[in-house]
Amino acid sequence: MKDVLHYVKRLADYSGFKLYLNLIGMALIGLLDGLGMLLLIPMLNMSGIAAEAGTMHPVTKALSFVRDYPAAEGLLIVLAIYLTVSIAQFVMQRALTVQNINMHQNFVHDLRMTLYRGLLAAGWEFYLNRRKSDIISSLTTEMGRVNSGVHLFMSALTSGIFTVIQIGLAVWLSPVITAYVVGSGLALGLFARRFSRKATVLGNHTVETSQRHLAGITDLFGGIKEVKSNRLERSRLAWVQQLSARLRYEQEEFTRIRTASQLLYKIASSVLIAAFLYLSVVLFRTQPGQMVVIIVIFSRLWPRFISGQANMEQVASFIPAFRNLRALEQESAAAAEQGNNLREEEDVTERLRMERGIVCRDLDYRYGGEESAYALRNVNLTIPAGRMTAIVGRSGAGKSTLVDLVMGLVKPQRGQVLVDGSPVTGALLESLRQSLSYVPQDPFLFHATIRENLLLVEPKATEAQLWEALEASSAAEFVRRLPAGLDTLIGDRGVKLSGGERQRLVLGRALLRKPSILVLDEATSALDRENETNIQQALEQLRGRTTILVIAHRLSTIRNADQVVVLERGQIVQQGEYGRLAGERGGVFRQLLGASREQGGDFSGGERYDWGPN
Repeated sequence: MKDVLHYVKRLADYSGFKLYLNLIGMALIGLLDGLGMLLLIPMLNMSGIAAEAGTMHPVTKALSFVRDYPAAEGLLIVLAIYLTVSIAQFVMQRALTVQNINMHQNFVHDLRMTLYRGLLAAGWEFYLNRRKSDIISSLTTEMGRVNSGVHLFMSALTSGIFTVIQIGLAVWLSPVITAYVVGSGLALGLFARRFSRKATVLGNHTVETSQRHLAGITDLFGGIKEVKSNRLERSRLAWVQQLSARLRYEQEEFTRIRTASQLLYKIASSVLIAAFLYLSVVLFRTQPGQMVVIIVIFSRLWPRFISGQANMEQVASFIPAFRNLRALEQESAAAAEQGNNLREEEDVTERLRMERGIVCRDLDYRYGGEESAYALRNVNLTIPAGRMTAIVGRSGAGKSTLVDLVMGLVKPQRGQVLVDGSPVTGALLESLRQSLSYVPQDPFLFHATIRENLLLVEPKATEAQLWEALEASSAAEFVRRLPAGLDTLIGDRGVKLSGGERQRLVLGRALLRKPSILVLDEATSALDRENETNIQQALEQLRGRTTILVIAHRLSTIRNADQVVVLERGQIVQQGEYGRLAGERGGVFRQLLGASREQGGDFSGGERYDWGPN
């Protein structure tokens, strides 16, 4: 329950005086509601339905002035007071309900934005060991559960205030009967705690099952092409059916728990009401007018016990979601990158003006704990400014890890990455990212138009600048052929485009930014010879102005590099000019080129030499 109280306290801190004002308003509504019910006593007396006892009730005394009027007129006065109190109560209740909803939704919006900001500010290492679907589940399903849980808890709190006031009025009328009813309700509440515990356990299972379901669905439709082409529909359908059955069972079980507790309360309420009426008439000899009011009070009060217990069972089932969301907030905050400025309304980061270059000094890096093998070991490398550096090696050699370190996505366990002699941390890291464009091997595009995808990196780019970037990446021709040109919707991840078109479009987006550092991860692998030649010419024009870092799987990509770095098992085994490395007998670089020839590549023609996935 401490995780629930954590978010309730945050709501109180966020809302401030408004929350306490609303609680005071609810107390006032409770008083007005109670006053309206107390007015039933003089109305019953004046109507003759219930005979007035020898000792007048305080409310009857307060309205004794109406005795100076004829019975019909006096009754009209009491009814007018009753209507005034009731209408005032209803108007206040509506205003407070609207205010509560506004306050709650503003809090949820702030909570959602805080979580998104924390996740976006977290470093790349934060995401390495987490399933994307688990984060999505927290942002959607679990956020919704926390939203509902806070709302239910606050509803229970306001209902509790109302209940306390109603009990106070009942005590005023008949302390003995009130003590009997309230004591019975508390006893039932203690007995029903076992239902809350069962709901908490079931909530844990539901969260786990929901995460598995979302993860599976994400994988299923993320790889739907492979599913269709390999005829995996039946196996995937069977998996979904099994998990869906589990979700169905858990929801049915939770319904059984809720209905069992409600059944207990309803049976007990019938027994208690019967005993209450018997004791009131035979033992306590309650006056008729008071009897009617007490019955009205408890007929409205007892359902609140039932709904309150049901709400708390629902909150108990949401506790795992509260716990998971809080843990995600804490972990993302702990993984925040230094110098992050996402809390500022505008990005004021200055572009990096690199003069000498990037130096990797004594870098060690491994994924996981000390038991894990090193992905990189004792790496020393200089990447000159304004030059092209190519990184090659077999699969698993550490190429992507080295690039991630250079871009500041991960931190080395030992050593430093320096830009012009300064460590890449804090403001310098933000400046580096602001000045860098990264083109991955698997290009990513949003489900939007081409124009919107390009403007992501340069929102103020003009039409001429967009076409200039597309020309440089050899994408302008195919974009002009599209029905709506720049305003063509390209589908999820650019599914309506070919692999080569997607690569050219992502490369154009990278060039639009006019980066100081351009990182290419086999960015021309899906291009034909003509388009690749055009892109090579565009890259040549960037030499001297842009530092280019290439993870190379294709000879034509690195043929004109200023230096080639060869990685083997996480260490640099060769480094130098392309021609010299190609001529070193027994060298790893020469072996890689030889293996490519045996696979049908043309050493001099620029065909692809597939050295395995990075």
